[in-house]
Amino acid sequence: MERRAFKQAIYAVRDEEAALDIVQDAMLKLAEKYGDRPEEEFPMLFQRILQNTIRDFYRRSKVRSMWTTLLSAFSSDDDEDHDPLETLAADADDNGPKTPESKLQQAQTLNIIDDEIKKLPARQREAFLMRYWEDMDVAETAEAMGCSEGSVKTHCSRATHALAAALSAKGIKL
Repeated sequence: MERRAFKQAIYAVRDEEAALDIVQDAMLKLAEKYGDRPEEEFPMLFQRILQNTIRDFYRRSKVRSMWTTLLSAFSSDDDEDHDPLETLAADADDNGPKTPESKLQQAQTLNIIDDEIKKLPARQREAFLMRYWEDMDVAETAEAMGCSEGSVKTHCSRATHALAAALSAKGIKL
């Protein structure tokens, strides 16, 4: 079952490390939530869990890609570990913006993003920051927030849509 699941995950995501993580997450979910079920139900349950875990991977990747693309404009090409939110903190940093005009524009944009995050309802802001800034997975976020994984997904989706709409309304293109 594991080898077939790995092949299925590798085919779906085309990344060996991500596929291993997906299969491991799916197996843990099966053991944690359905360990008391009869053994003959495991293959069917596992396939369903695996498919959902792959879908979660793609959803996370899509949202993370959107925010990475937006914030990548604030980093230089030669710095892989650059944190875009630290751009403003280092005025003399060579990796930061080169001209006073670009520094001002970046500062204003980061302030707008920060302000819009602060305007989110508390639960949406909490879920968004845990998932996308702290890079926690859905289960970890749900545990930390004391709610279901579905609630975390809903809060993150609503936060992402609200932020995208607010930024777009202010002329910031994603």
